[in-house]
Amino acid sequence: MKAVVLAGGEGERMRPLTYTRPKAMLQVAGKPLVWHVLANLKKARIKEAVVVVKYRKEQIIDYLKEENPGMSIEFAVQGEKHGTAAAIEAAKGKAGEDFLVVAADNISDAEIYRDVIERYDGNKTVALKKADEPHRYGIGEVKDGVLVGMEEKPEHPKSNLANISVYAFNRSIFDEIRKLAPSPRGEYEITDVLKGAHVVETEDFWMDVGYPWHLFDLNEYLLGRMEANAGTVENSTVKGKLIMEEGAEVIDSFVEGASYIGAGTKVGPHALLRGFNSIGKNCEIGESTTVKNSILFDNVKAKHLTYIGDSVVGQGVNFGSGTQIANYRFDSGNVNVLTERGWVNSGRKKLGAIIGDNVKFGVLSCTMPGKTIGNDCWVGSGVVVGKNLRGGKKLFLKQEHLEIA
Repeated sequence: MKAVVLAGGEGERMRPLTYTRPKAMLQVAGKPLVWHVLANLKKARIKEAVVVVKYRKEQIIDYLKEENPGMSIEFAVQGEKHGTAAAIEAAKGKAGEDFLVVAADNISDAEIYRDVIERYDGNKTVALKKADEPHRYGIGEVKDGVLVGMEEKPEHPKSNLANISVYAFNRSIFDEIRKLAPSPRGEYEITDVLKGAHVVETEDFWMDVGYPWHLFDLNEYLLGRMEANAGTVENSTVKGKLIMEEGAEVIDSFVEGASYIGAGTKVGPHALLRGFNSIGKNCEIGESTTVKNSILFDNVKAKHLTYIGDSVVGQGVNFGSGTQIANYRFDSGNVNVLTERGWVNSGRKKLGAIIGDNVKFGVLSCTMPGKTIGNDCWVGSGVVVGKNLRGGKKLFLKQEHLEIA
Protein backbone atom coordinates (compact mmCIF):
# COMPACT_ATOMS: atom_id res chain seq x y z
CA MET A 1 0.00 0.00 0.00
CA LYS A 2 0.84 3.63 -0.39
CA ALA A 3 0.07 5.99 2.47
CA VAL A 4 -1.90 9.19 2.03
CA VAL A 5 -0.70 11.64 4.70
CA LEU A 6 -3.05 14.55 5.42
CA ALA A 7 -0.84 17.57 6.16
CA GLY A 8 -2.90 20.51 4.91
CA GLY A 9 -4.32 21.69 8.22
CA GLU A 10 -3.60 25.06 9.79
CA GLY A 11 -4.13 24.08 13.44
CA GLU A 12 -6.01 27.07 14.83
CA ARG A 13 -5.84 25.80 18.41
CA MET A 14 -2.04 25.70 18.16
CA ARG A 15 -1.73 29.45 17.63
CA PRO A 16 0.43 31.51 17.81
CA LEU A 17 2.82 28.77 16.64
CA THR A 18 0.76 28.07 13.51
CA TYR A 19 0.48 31.65 12.32
CA THR A 20 3.83 31.06 10.61
CA ARG A 21 3.78 27.29 9.87
CA PRO A 22 1.30 24.47 9.21
CA LYS A 23 0.44 22.29 12.19
CA ALA A 24 2.32 19.36 10.67
CA MET A 25 5.55 21.38 10.92
CA LEU A 26 5.41 21.84 14.70
CA GLN A 27 8.60 20.45 16.19
CA VAL A 28 8.76 17.74 18.83
CA ALA A 29 11.70 15.48 19.75
CA GLY A 30 13.85 17.38 17.28
CA LYS A 31 11.68 16.93 14.18
CA PRO A 32 8.35 18.18 12.77
CA LEU A 33 5.24 16.08 13.40
CA VAL A 34 5.02 15.10 9.73
CA TRP A 35 8.54 13.64 9.87
CA HIS A 36 7.64 11.42 12.82
CA VAL A 37 4.51 10.20 11.02
CA LEU A 38 6.48 9.30 7.89
CA ALA A 39 9.20 7.61 9.94
CA ASN A 40 6.59 5.39 11.62
CA LEU A 41 5.04 4.57 8.25
CA LYS A 42 8.47 3.46 7.11
CA LYS A 43 8.73 1.22 10.20
CA ALA A 44 5.40 -0.28 9.12
CA ARG A 45 7.11 -1.23 5.82
CA ILE A 46 5.36 1.39 3.72
CA LYS A 47 7.71 2.67 1.05
CA GLU A 48 5.60 5.30 -0.75
CA ALA A 49 3.58 8.23 0.53
CA VAL A 50 1.40 10.95 -0.95
CA VAL A 51 1.53 14.00 1.31
CA VAL A 52 -1.53 16.25 0.91
CA VAL A 53 -0.68 19.90 1.58
CA LYS A 54 -2.58 23.18 1.62
CA TYR A 55 -1.87 25.82 4.31
CA ARG A 56 1.68 27.17 3.87
CA LYS A 57 2.34 24.15 1.68
CA GLU A 58 5.80 25.27 0.55
CA GLN A 59 7.22 24.75 4.03
CA ILE A 60 6.29 21.05 4.06
CA ILE A 61 7.34 20.45 0.47
CA ASP A 62 10.72 22.15 0.91
CA TYR A 63 11.40 20.45 4.23
CA LEU A 64 10.62 16.91 3.04
CA LYS A 65 12.69 17.37 -0.09
CA GLU A 66 15.65 18.11 2.17
CA GLU A 67 14.86 15.92 5.22
CA ASN A 68 13.35 12.79 3.65
CA PRO A 69 13.00 9.99 6.23
CA GLY A 70 13.80 7.37 3.60
CA MET A 71 10.63 7.05 1.52
CA SER A 72 9.38 7.86 -1.95
CA ILE A 73 7.25 10.97 -1.43
CA GLU A 74 4.83 12.69 -3.80
CA PHE A 75 2.75 15.77 -3.03
CA ALA A 76 -0.88 16.58 -3.75
CA VAL A 77 -2.42 20.01 -3.18
CA GLN A 78 -5.84 20.25 -1.55
CA GLY A 79 -8.16 22.66 -3.34
CA GLU A 80 -10.62 25.18 -1.98
CA LYS A 81 -12.81 22.58 -0.29
CA HIS A 82 -12.22 22.02 3.42
CA GLY A 83 -12.27 18.85 5.48
CA THR A 84 -10.67 15.41 5.63
CA ALA A 85 -12.69 13.99 2.76
CA ALA A 86 -11.63 16.88 0.51
CA ALA A 87 -8.01 16.27 1.51
CA ILE A 88 -8.26 12.57 0.65
CA GLU A 89 -9.91 13.40 -2.66
CA ALA A 90 -6.87 15.54 -3.57
CA ALA A 91 -4.78 12.35 -3.65
CA LYS A 92 -7.14 10.53 -6.05
CA GLY A 93 -4.72 10.45 -8.97
CA LYS A 94 -1.77 9.21 -6.90
CA ALA A 95 -3.15 6.97 -4.15
CA GLY A 96 -3.30 3.66 -6.01
CA GLU A 97 -5.93 0.90 -5.75
CA ASP A 98 -5.72 0.33 -1.98
CA PHE A 99 -4.18 2.86 0.38
CA LEU A 100 -3.70 3.81 4.02
CA VAL A 101 -4.80 7.26 5.23
CA VAL A 102 -3.18 8.92 8.25
CA ALA A 103 -3.16 12.41 9.74
CA ALA A 104 0.15 14.29 9.87
CA ASP A 105 -0.71 15.93 13.21
CA ASN A 106 -1.49 12.68 15.10
CA ILE A 107 1.30 10.38 16.17
CA SER A 108 0.59 6.65 16.06
CA ASP A 109 2.96 3.78 16.71
CA ALA A 110 3.94 1.82 13.61
CA GLU A 111 2.13 -1.21 15.08
CA ILE A 112 -1.20 0.52 14.50
CA TYR A 113 -0.43 1.04 10.83
CA ARG A 114 0.64 -2.60 10.49
CA ASP A 115 -2.52 -3.87 12.19
CA VAL A 116 -4.83 -1.82 9.96
CA ILE A 117 -3.04 -3.02 6.83
CA GLU A 118 -3.03 -6.66 7.91
CA ARG A 119 -6.71 -6.61 8.91
CA TYR A 120 -7.91 -4.49 5.99
CA ASP A 121 -11.11 -6.00 4.61
CA GLY A 122 -10.59 -4.78 1.04
CA ASN A 123 -13.20 -2.04 1.34
CA LYS A 124 -13.12 0.27 4.39
CA THR A 125 -11.22 -0.28 7.64
CA VAL A 126 -10.91 2.17 10.54
CA ALA A 127 -8.79 2.15 13.71
CA LEU A 128 -10.38 3.07 17.04
CA LYS A 129 -8.85 3.38 20.51
CA LYS A 130 -10.38 3.64 23.97
CA ALA A 131 -10.19 7.21 25.26
CA ASP A 132 -10.30 8.50 28.84
CA GLU A 133 -12.10 11.67 27.72
CA PRO A 134 -14.36 10.55 24.86
CA HIS A 135 -16.12 13.92 24.66
CA ARG A 136 -12.91 15.33 23.12
CA TYR A 137 -12.97 13.06 20.06
CA GLY A 138 -15.02 11.59 17.29
CA ILE A 139 -16.55 8.50 18.91
CA GLY A 140 -17.47 5.32 17.07
CA GLU A 141 -20.39 3.03 17.82
CA VAL A 142 -19.44 -0.55 16.99
CA LYS A 143 -21.54 -3.69 16.58
CA ASP A 144 -20.01 -7.09 15.78
CA GLY A 145 -16.76 -5.46 14.66
CA VAL A 146 -18.48 -3.05 12.26
CA LEU A 147 -18.84 0.72 12.62
CA VAL A 148 -22.54 1.58 12.80
CA GLY A 149 -22.20 5.27 13.64
CA MET A 150 -19.79 8.10 14.43
CA GLU A 151 -20.45 11.16 16.62
CA GLU A 152 -18.16 14.15 16.78
CA LYS A 153 -17.28 15.19 20.36
CA PRO A 154 -20.62 14.02 21.84
CA GLU A 155 -21.79 15.30 25.23
CA HIS A 156 -23.12 11.84 26.04
CA PRO A 157 -20.87 9.36 24.20
CA LYS A 158 -22.31 5.96 23.27
CA SER A 159 -18.86 4.40 23.69
CA ASN A 160 -15.31 5.39 24.55
CA LEU A 161 -13.83 4.33 21.21
CA ALA A 162 -12.11 7.34 19.65
CA ASN A 163 -11.45 7.79 15.95
CA ILE A 164 -7.66 8.10 15.63
CA SER A 165 -7.65 9.06 11.93
CA VAL A 166 -6.06 5.89 10.59
CA TYR A 167 -8.00 4.31 7.70
CA ALA A 168 -7.54 1.86 4.84
CA PHE A 169 -9.63 2.32 1.69
CA ASN A 170 -9.91 1.17 -1.88
CA ARG A 171 -10.62 3.50 -4.78
CA SER A 172 -14.38 3.20 -4.42
CA ILE A 173 -14.12 5.65 -1.53
CA PHE A 174 -13.66 8.47 -4.07
CA ASP A 175 -17.14 7.78 -5.50
CA GLU A 176 -18.59 8.12 -2.00
CA ILE A 177 -16.64 11.31 -1.32
CA ARG A 178 -17.89 12.82 -4.61
CA LYS A 179 -21.49 12.47 -3.37
CA LEU A 180 -20.85 14.12 -0.01
CA ALA A 181 -22.50 17.36 1.04
CA PRO A 182 -20.65 19.74 3.35
CA SER A 183 -21.24 19.36 7.08
CA PRO A 184 -22.85 22.13 9.21
CA ARG A 185 -19.38 23.60 9.71
CA GLY A 186 -18.83 23.74 5.94
CA GLU A 187 -16.38 20.86 5.67
CA TYR A 188 -16.43 17.59 3.78
CA GLU A 189 -16.06 14.97 6.51
CA ILE A 190 -14.65 11.50 5.88
CA THR A 191 -16.54 10.32 8.98
CA ASP A 192 -19.77 10.75 6.99
CA VAL A 193 -18.84 7.78 4.78
CA LEU A 194 -17.34 5.46 7.39
CA LYS A 195 -20.53 3.64 8.31
CA GLY A 196 -20.11 -0.08 7.66
CA ALA A 197 -16.31 0.03 7.98
CA HIS A 198 -14.45 -2.90 9.53
CA VAL A 199 -13.10 -1.79 12.94
CA VAL A 200 -9.63 -2.45 14.31
CA GLU A 201 -9.45 -1.69 18.04
CA THR A 202 -5.93 -0.84 19.15
CA GLU A 203 -4.17 -0.51 22.48
CA ASP A 204 -0.95 0.85 21.01
CA PHE A 205 0.24 4.42 21.47
CA TRP A 206 -1.59 7.25 19.73
CA MET A 207 -1.73 10.92 20.59
CA ASP A 208 -3.68 13.83 19.18
CA VAL A 209 -1.95 17.16 19.81
CA GLY A 210 -4.87 19.56 20.05
CA TYR A 211 -3.21 22.35 22.06
CA PRO A 212 0.43 23.43 22.36
CA TRP A 213 0.87 21.95 25.84
CA HIS A 214 -0.01 18.49 24.48
CA LEU A 215 3.38 18.59 22.77
CA PHE A 216 5.08 18.07 26.14
CA ASP A 217 3.64 14.59 26.70
CA LEU A 218 4.39 13.61 23.12
CA ASN A 219 7.94 14.94 23.43
CA GLU A 220 8.50 12.86 26.58
CA TYR A 221 7.14 9.73 24.92
CA LEU A 222 9.24 10.08 21.78
CA LEU A 223 12.45 10.96 23.63
CA GLY A 224 11.90 7.97 25.90
CA ARG A 225 11.96 5.66 22.86
CA MET A 226 15.05 7.17 21.26
CA GLU A 227 18.55 5.84 21.79
CA ALA A 228 21.21 8.06 23.34
CA ASN A 229 23.56 9.61 20.80
CA ALA A 230 25.89 12.01 22.54
CA GLY A 231 28.26 14.06 20.41
CA THR A 232 30.65 16.71 21.65
CA VAL A 233 30.25 16.79 25.45
CA GLU A 234 33.05 18.47 27.43
CA ASN A 235 33.43 18.90 31.21
CA SER A 236 29.73 18.23 31.71
CA THR A 237 27.62 16.00 33.95
CA VAL A 238 24.93 13.98 32.20
CA LYS A 239 22.42 12.19 34.43
CA GLY A 240 20.10 10.91 31.75
CA LYS A 241 20.22 10.88 27.97
CA LEU A 242 21.44 13.14 25.19
CA ILE A 243 20.41 12.79 21.55
CA MET A 244 22.65 15.14 19.59
CA GLU A 245 22.81 15.99 15.91
CA GLU A 246 26.04 16.72 14.06
CA GLY A 247 27.80 19.84 15.26
CA ALA A 248 25.89 20.12 18.55
CA GLU A 249 27.94 20.83 21.68
CA VAL A 250 27.41 20.63 25.44
CA ILE A 251 30.19 22.47 27.30
CA ASP A 252 30.68 22.80 31.09
CA SER A 253 27.01 22.11 31.79
CA PHE A 254 24.62 19.82 33.70
CA VAL A 255 22.00 17.62 32.02
CA GLU A 256 19.28 15.81 33.93
CA GLY A 257 16.60 13.84 32.07
CA ALA A 258 16.51 13.51 28.28
CA SER A 259 17.31 16.26 25.79
CA TYR A 260 17.39 16.36 21.99
CA ILE A 261 19.88 18.92 20.70
CA GLY A 262 19.79 19.96 17.06
CA ALA A 263 22.67 20.47 14.63
CA GLY A 264 24.89 23.45 15.33
CA THR A 265 23.39 24.15 18.76
CA LYS A 266 25.69 25.09 21.63
CA VAL A 267 24.71 24.45 25.24
CA GLY A 268 26.92 26.08 27.86
CA PRO A 269 28.99 27.04 29.56
CA HIS A 270 27.23 26.56 32.90
CA ALA A 271 23.79 25.79 31.46
CA LEU A 272 21.25 23.45 33.06
CA LEU A 273 18.92 21.17 31.10
CA ARG A 274 16.21 19.46 33.18
CA GLY A 275 13.37 17.14 32.29
CA PHE A 276 12.48 16.36 28.67
CA ASN A 277 13.71 19.00 26.25
CA SER A 278 13.70 19.37 22.49
CA ILE A 279 16.11 22.04 21.30
CA GLY A 280 16.26 22.84 17.60
CA LYS A 281 19.10 23.64 15.23
CA ASN A 282 21.55 26.52 15.69
CA CYS A 283 20.37 27.51 19.15
CA GLU A 284 22.53 29.06 21.89
CA ILE A 285 21.82 28.14 25.51
CA GLY A 286 24.43 29.97 27.49
CA GLU A 287 25.78 31.12 30.82
CA SER A 288 23.57 30.16 33.81
CA THR A 289 20.53 29.55 31.61
CA THR A 290 18.04 26.83 32.61
CA VAL A 291 15.82 25.04 30.10
CA LYS A 292 13.33 22.79 31.83
CA ASN A 293 10.83 20.48 30.10
CA SER A 294 10.53 22.75 27.07
CA ILE A 295 10.45 22.67 23.28
CA LEU A 296 12.60 25.22 21.47
CA PHE A 297 12.43 25.53 17.69
CA ASP A 298 15.42 26.52 15.56
CA ASN A 299 17.68 29.57 16.09
CA VAL A 300 16.61 30.37 19.66
CA LYS A 301 19.10 32.43 21.68
CA ALA A 302 19.12 32.38 25.51
CA LYS A 303 22.72 33.28 26.28
CA HIS A 304 22.65 34.73 29.79
CA LEU A 305 20.82 34.05 33.07
CA THR A 306 17.50 32.99 31.51
CA TYR A 307 14.90 30.57 32.88
CA ILE A 308 12.65 28.79 30.36
CA GLY A 309 10.25 26.41 32.05
CA ASP A 310 7.52 24.21 30.52
CA SER A 311 7.29 26.40 27.42
CA VAL A 312 7.05 26.07 23.64
CA VAL A 313 9.29 28.62 21.92
CA GLY A 314 9.05 29.42 18.24
CA GLN A 315 11.86 29.96 15.76
CA GLY A 316 14.27 32.88 16.03
CA VAL A 317 13.29 33.97 19.56
CA ASN A 318 15.88 35.97 21.51
CA PHE A 319 15.85 36.09 25.31
CA GLY A 320 17.62 39.08 26.84
CA SER A 321 19.80 38.56 29.90
CA GLY A 322 17.79 37.63 32.98
CA THR A 323 14.54 36.81 31.14
CA GLN A 324 12.26 34.66 33.31
CA ILE A 325 9.37 32.52 32.04
CA ALA A 326 7.23 31.74 35.09
CA ASN A 327 5.45 28.38 35.06
CA TYR A 328 3.71 27.93 38.44
CA ARG A 329 0.74 29.57 40.14
CA PHE A 330 0.84 30.75 43.76
CA ASP A 331 -2.25 28.66 44.56
CA SER A 332 -0.73 25.51 42.97
CA GLY A 333 -3.77 25.18 40.70
CA ASN A 334 -3.87 24.11 37.06
CA VAL A 335 -2.73 26.80 34.64
CA ASN A 336 -5.55 28.18 32.49
CA VAL A 337 -4.88 29.55 29.01
CA LEU A 338 -6.95 32.21 27.25
CA THR A 339 -7.38 31.01 23.66
CA GLU A 340 -9.34 32.45 20.77
CA ARG A 341 -12.17 30.13 21.84
CA GLY A 342 -12.12 31.23 25.48
CA TRP A 343 -10.41 29.99 28.62
CA VAL A 344 -9.04 26.44 28.55
CA ASN A 345 -7.84 24.47 31.56
CA SER A 346 -4.49 23.03 30.49
CA GLY A 347 -4.69 20.30 33.12
CA ARG A 348 -1.08 21.12 34.01
CA LYS A 349 0.26 22.36 37.32
CA LYS A 350 3.25 23.79 35.50
CA LEU A 351 2.95 25.63 32.19
CA GLY A 352 5.08 28.51 31.03
CA ALA A 353 4.55 30.46 27.82
CA ILE A 354 3.65 29.66 24.21
CA ILE A 355 5.83 31.98 22.14
CA GLY A 356 5.58 32.63 18.41
CA ASP A 357 8.47 33.18 16.00
CA ASN A 358 10.97 36.05 16.14
CA VAL A 359 9.96 37.45 19.54
CA LYS A 360 12.54 39.61 21.31
CA PHE A 361 12.72 39.84 25.11
CA GLY A 362 14.57 42.68 26.80
CA VAL A 363 16.79 42.19 29.84
CA LEU A 364 15.07 41.32 33.12
CA SER A 365 11.67 40.80 31.49
CA CYS A 366 9.22 38.22 32.82
CA THR A 367 6.21 36.32 31.47
CA MET A 368 3.49 34.92 33.71
CA PRO A 369 2.28 31.28 33.49
CA GLY A 370 0.10 30.22 30.57
CA LYS A 371 0.50 33.34 28.46
CA THR A 372 0.77 33.34 24.66
CA ILE A 373 2.97 35.79 22.77
CA GLY A 374 2.39 36.21 19.06
CA ASN A 375 5.13 36.26 16.45
CA ASP A 376 7.32 39.35 15.94
CA CYS A 377 6.56 40.89 19.35
CA TRP A 378 9.01 42.97 21.39
CA VAL A 379 8.91 42.68 25.18
CA GLY A 380 10.92 45.56 26.64
CA SER A 381 13.36 45.51 29.52
CA GLY A 382 11.74 45.04 32.92
CA VAL A 383 8.29 44.32 31.48
CA VAL A 384 6.08 41.73 33.18
CA VAL A 385 3.79 40.10 30.59
CA GLY A 386 0.54 39.43 32.45
CA LYS A 387 -1.78 38.95 29.48
CA ASN A 388 -1.59 37.50 25.98
CA LEU A 389 0.13 39.54 23.28
CA ARG A 390 -1.08 39.50 19.67
CA GLY A 391 1.51 39.28 16.92
CA GLY A 392 3.57 42.36 16.14
CA LYS A 393 2.97 44.13 19.48
CA LYS A 394 5.74 46.11 21.19
CA LEU A 395 5.39 46.35 24.96
CA PHE A 396 7.63 48.70 26.97
CA LEU A 397 7.75 49.86 30.56
CA LYS A 398 7.33 53.56 31.28
CA GLN A 399 9.40 54.65 34.23
CA GLU A 400 9.46 57.78 36.31
CA HIS A 401 12.77 58.70 37.95
CA LEU A 402 12.77 60.54 41.25
CA GLU A 403 16.01 62.26 42.15
CA ILE A 404 16.50 62.83 45.88
CA ALA A 405 19.32 65.13 46.90
